[in-house]
Amino acid sequence: MGTIKVLVVEDSLFFRELLVKYLNKNPEIEVVASAGDPFEARDMIVKHRPDVMTLDIEMPRMSGLEFLRKLMPQYPMPVVMISSLSDKVFDALNAGAVDFVVKPAMTDRKKLDELMMVDLPAKIKAAANARIANMRRTSVPSLTETIKANVKDLVMAIGASTGGTEALAAVLKDFGPDIPGTVIVQHMPEGFTEMYAHRLNDRCRATIKEAKNGDRIVPGQVLIAPGGSNQMRVIKSNGYYQVEIKPGPKVSGHCPSVDVLFESVAKCAGNRAVGIILTGMGADGANGLLEMRKAGARTIGQDESTCVVYGMPKVAFNIGAVEYQEKLSDIPKRTYEILNKM
Repeated sequence: MGTIKVLVVEDSLFFRELLVKYLNKNPEIEVVASAGDPFEARDMIVKHRPDVMTLDIEMPRMSGLEFLRKLMPQYPMPVVMISSLSDKVFDALNAGAVDFVVKPAMTDRKKLDELMMVDLPAKIKAAANARIANMRRTSVPSLTETIKANVKDLVMAIGASTGGTEALAAVLKDFGPDIPGTVIVQHMPEGFTEMYAHRLNDRCRATIKEAKNGDRIVPGQVLIAPGGSNQMRVIKSNGYYQVEIKPGPKVSGHCPSVDVLFESVAKCAGNRAVGIILTGMGADGANGLLEMRKAGARTIGQDESTCVVYGMPKVAFNIGAVEYQEKLSDIPKRTYEILNKM
């Protein structure tokens, strides 16, 4: 792909001009048009045929979410949402948006620069390579199997990034309360992981919560690493697995990092673990999954045909970290088969 053609949709003139200015500084991105509302955006899409659209979630006349729901069935295209701290962003992801970024306070120069120069360009590039057909929500068939094995000393670790919020939801909805204690890193900004965990907990049979430092890893419970500046590791203390959440630098470009989580599971759980790597841009988690496999853990990677972005699972597969490569809809069944043989 050559230069990525972007349409910016933002009702604030000042912020819209700021987005256009900064994005055009990136040699791989060209803002071909900007619009102040969805009605303007509709005409710009037809005229300019952009590769990616950035879309403000809160706008007058018609919200970004409402526009997205009208747009995707008729004109499916990669969309990156720009959102304040709101759970509406998960409705947008469910409606077909590829990813989202957080709109910082205009007075926070550091976060503005990070958004404009690092986060948003990276999300736009990932969106440009996304498989939009795979944003259509996957229905995972309900499992009839149960886990007969003793899962008390088992740990299941899952990592995901772009496209992962919906992929995780599809998998977790099919897991029952009989699963081993499960830990997850899903790349997501601070504040959103707690909302995401609550959302999943309302829809799943297992208990799902945002992890807190010291939480025990117990059967039937899923702990999601908090977004922000902390890394999450699994440790064993007094015979119990628990999570350790501490501030730390980015690893593999992320904090929290899937590699950090997986490597800690390899170290303390060895062959009493299952690792799963789902859709996402980049390579975070690939090396950690390889360490898990070397330690005797069983490993699963999402296949190319069902990934929104076949990045993390591809790297993991290519380096030999993936034991079973499965379609998203087949991952729960394969997981239960593995667990019943452990």
